[in-house]
Amino acid sequence: MAPFFSVPPSIVAFNAHFPLKTYPPIKSSNKVHIDAPTLWIHPPRSTSQPIDNLLSSDVECLKWQAYLALRNLRNVKLRWDISPDGSIDGALPNLHVPISDALSIAQKPTTNGAEDGELLAAHSIPSWVDAKLGVDSSSDPLEGYKDSAARVESRAWVSLLEGVVHAALLTSTPTPSYIHSLLFPKPMPPISESLQKILSPPPAPLTGLCSLIPPSGARINTSAILSQYKDAIASLSDRLGTDNWFLSSQEPTPLDALAFAYLHSILHSSDIVRIEVTRRVNLVAWEWKVRRIVREAFVI
Repeated sequence: MAPFFSVPPSIVAFNAHFPLKTYPPIKSSNKVHIDAPTLWIHPPRSTSQPIDNLLSSDVECLKWQAYLALRNLRNVKLRWDISPDGSIDGALPNLHVPISDALSIAQKPTTNGAEDGELLAAHSIPSWVDAKLGVDSSSDPLEGYKDSAARVESRAWVSLLEGVVHAALLTSTPTPSYIHSLLFPKPMPPISESLQKILSPPPAPLTGLCSLIPPSGARINTSAILSQYKDAIASLSDRLGTDNWFLSSQEPTPLDALAFAYLHSILHSSDIVRIEVTRRVNLVAWEWKVRRIVREAFVI
């Protein structure tokens, strides 16, 4: 019995002139030897200060730079000539490790193959660092904090930094001109879309429900964001006090890496957000101290 839906013989005969062929993958002929862990990041800022020229201009990349440095890894190489499109999941940073480390240390199921060595996404970096240092961070129920109360409190600070502080940092970023956007397009969503994912509750759309125009964009209340940001920075300064690390931890924690990434980015942003940090001497001194540690951990 012939199938109910069938391709007409004339179309089959026509398609026969264009057979589907597959070819084996072409291996790269310019494979680069990897002899040390190499972090792929967004480019640093253009600056005349040598201490800053290895620190990424992207908060997420800078957070992982600080994470590696604060866990006492040294001589980690950097690359910023790779587009995010060439990274795992289209997002930087990625960590490219030698094949010897990848086979004997890294958890291979969480990585993607690379020409020489193993390429790890950001979420695989902590497991690789644990194996590299011969420790198991997951076995510590306190996650490096002094007690369970500090561990719970760290979640609130992470939420504050990635929410209100990040939103203020986005709103302070100058919007490129229309011509600049055409000449140098970036695969990044508009600021309004990013803020909708960060703020809780999300900002209202520009058009109302009864409007003939479909809801689009977002009505950003910049004054409210900056007001909450000022309170957040004041609270952050009070919580740090004169301690070496946040939440009075004996050793640096992931919260310190995250706090440094935001403080450093804010200090290199516009005055509308930078002035709130420069007023707090303890935050400026702490950022400077951690910046030196992070800078010394990386080489080009």
